[in-house]
Amino acid sequence: MRLVQISDCHLHADPAARARAGFPLRQLEAVVAEVNRERPDMVLVTGDISNDETPASYQLAARILGRLAAPWFWLAGNHDDPALMAETRELLDELDIGAWRILMLDTRVSGQAHGELGPERLAELAARLEEDDRPTLLAMHHPPLPVGSAWIDALGLKDREAFWQTLSAYRQVRAILCGHIHQAFASHQRLEDGEVAVFGCPSTTDQFLAGAETFAIDEASRPGYRVVDLGEEGFATWVERVDL
Repeated sequence: MRLVQISDCHLHADPAARARAGFPLRQLEAVVAEVNRERPDMVLVTGDISNDETPASYQLAARILGRLAAPWFWLAGNHDDPALMAETRELLDELDIGAWRILMLDTRVSGQAHGELGPERLAELAARLEEDDRPTLLAMHHPPLPVGSAWIDALGLKDREAFWQTLSAYRQVRAILCGHIHQAFASHQRLEDGEVAVFGCPSTTDQFLAGAETFAIDEASRPGYRVVDLGEEGFATWVERVDL
């Protein structure tokens, strides 16, 4: 099973809108074309589809993502309006892919850049994990670990200690895919009975400079996506970059 993650498209209602280091629409089109060459079975888009929270931006995203030669699913990021997203394409909270299960988590805090699950959503997550012990992949927008950039880490998942405490009872969670950080990232969280891998993904538009104390764009890096090959015994994953 080949899964591809793309993230942080930051589209505007205006197709010609410019970002800090390029044109989001053109860059997304290039990423989608390259993703199709991977022959994925499924594509996840992990938030910040829009930059201006307009219906037109989501319609534009759906039109371009509709070129994918595989089923695709999205979740909301801090720049997104879930209600507008749902008007364009359904937001799902779970994907059943046979040997594996994918849970899509909503980490948005309305009006804020940081993420949080809160007691209610954490309780829902525990209940969902309780009912099925298949190997599980979590997809979310905000990273549940520090990534080494002070300004990004201040805008990550605020209740990550409670999140990891919740996961500590469920050994079936093998990996987490997150967006928000606009860069390749790989780490893990050790738990009492094992560890959970955590992976970040390049943006389809501007890349953030890794290790920066304050906001900085990595003008030397390129848009990209993450490939995840899921097997019965485990998974393999890597990042691909896209020439423009």
